[in-house]
Amino acid sequence: MNFIIRLLITAVIVILLAYLLPGVGVTGFGAAIVVAIVLALLNAILKPILVVLTIPITIVTLGLFLLVINACIILLADAFVDGFSVSGFWIALLFSILLSFCQSIANSMIGKDGK
Repeated sequence: MNFIIRLLITAVIVILLAYLLPGVGVTGFGAAIVVAIVLALLNAILKPILVVLTIPITIVTLGLFLLVINACIILLADAFVDGFSVSGFWIALLFSILLSFCQSIANSMIGKDGK
């Protein structure tokens, strides 16, 4: 149940960020839910592989390269979901930073048990 609540919160945040950022578009709430699911899958499967493969450059950049990985995950979600569009890398980077920030605030407010 907690996972579903987090997906719904992520979908709402995606819609809000698409409304606020000029280079991000979402066609509707259904597309936002699909984006949230795709982002969850990409973060669970692909991101750990990318993090391990890029450990040297991540160390050299003091962890800032992880922001690039997050932006690439957003661009991959753009490629997989038809109703979601991101205009470029810098918008994807800003979107990923704002999404992570808003998700951390929302997750801290709902707590561990989802209430």
